Amino acid sequence: MSSIEDCLKNRILVLDGAMGTILQRYKFEEPDFRGELFKDSIIPLKGNYDLLSLTKPEVISKVHEDYLEAGADIIETNTFSANAISMADYQLQDWVYQLNYQSAQLARKAADKYTQLTPEKKRFVAGSIGPTNKTASLSPEVNNPAYRAITFEDLRIAYRDQALALIDGGVDVLLVETVFDTLNAKAALFAIDEINETRSNKIPIMLSGTITDASGRTLSGQTAEAFLVSTAHIPLMSIGFNCALGAHQLTPHLETLAEKTQIPISAHPNAGLPNSFGQYDQTPLEMATQIELYLQKNLVRIIGGCCGTTPEHIRAIAETVEKYQTHLKV
Repeated sequence: MSSIEDCLKNRILVLDGAMGTILQRYKFEEPDFRGELFKDSIIPLKGNYDLLSLTKPEVISKVHEDYLEAGADIIETNTFSANAISMADYQLQDWVYQLNYQSAQLARKAADKYTQLTPEKKRFVAGSIGPTNKTASLSPEVNNPAYRAITFEDLRIAYRDQALALIDGGVDVLLVETVFDTLNAKAALFAIDEINETRSNKIPIMLSGTITDASGRTLSGQTAEAFLVSTAHIPLMSIGFNCALGAHQLTPHLETLAEKTQIPISAHPNAGLPNSFGQYDQTPLEMATQIELYLQKNLVRIIGGCCGTTPEHIRAIAETVEKYQTHLKV
C-alpha cells in the first residue's frame, strides 16, 4: 500500500481532532487515572490523560474510531505529554516507553481496522510529540534571565526515548506539535534525525508550531517565517501550525508559510477562540466554512482540528475537503 508521503502527493489528508477535550467529557476521577497499575501512587494522577492509554484503553480506542468514522485519514496517538520531562511531575518517568508503545498500538489497531473496511482509503497514525512543560529558550525566573530549567541534551534524550517507543509501536509519521519554543523543537528534530540515520526505513516528520497571540509570534518570539527558516535544515514531510488560534486567525500565518516554502503545509486550529469559561463554541459548520478558505487558496495539504474540536467537526471538515480533492483514488 501507499506510504503517507505518497498519499500526500495525491490528496489532501484529514487529521483528527482534539483528544484532551474529548476525554474531559467523560469526567474521569482519580481512580480512573490510577487503575490497577497506579493504584499505589503517592502523587495525584487526575488530569494525566496520557495515562488513560494504560488504564482506560477502551476509551482511547473509541475516540480513535470515532474520528476515523468521521473521515480522518490520520489519527494522533494519545501521547502529547508522554515524555520523561513532563511525566516527572507524576514520578512516572519509568513508564514512558510503555505509555508511548501502548498508545501507538491502540491507534495502529484502529487505523488498520478502518483501512480494512475501506481499502481504497488507507488510514495512518501520527505519533504525537508535545513540547514538554519546560522551555529551553526562556528563563522561568524573572530575576535570573540566564537561568534555564532544562538543557538541550535533556530534551534530546527525552524526545529520543519517546520517538523510539512510538516507532516501535507502529506509527507512520512523527508529529512534533504545538511548538512554542523552537529550540525545544530543534532538540526533537535532532533526536529523530539521529534515529533516522540508523534506520533503513526513515520515519517521516510533521512539524507544527503554535502562534500564541495576535502578535503573530511563538512564545519564544519567532514569526512564522523565522520558525520556517530555523527548522529548514531538517527534511520535513510537512510544516504548519496548530492550537492557540481559531481557523480564521491562523490564516495569515499559513499564507506566510505558503509564500516561503514548497513543503506541504498542515493546520489543525482550535474550534475558534475560547469563551470566558475556557470553552469552545464554534460549530462544525462554522469551522468548516472558515477552513474552506484554506482550500480555496490552496494553502494546506493536511487539515484537522485541535482544542475544542470533535468528530462532528472533523466530519464537516472531511466533507468540505472532499470537494477539493484532485484525485480521489491513490
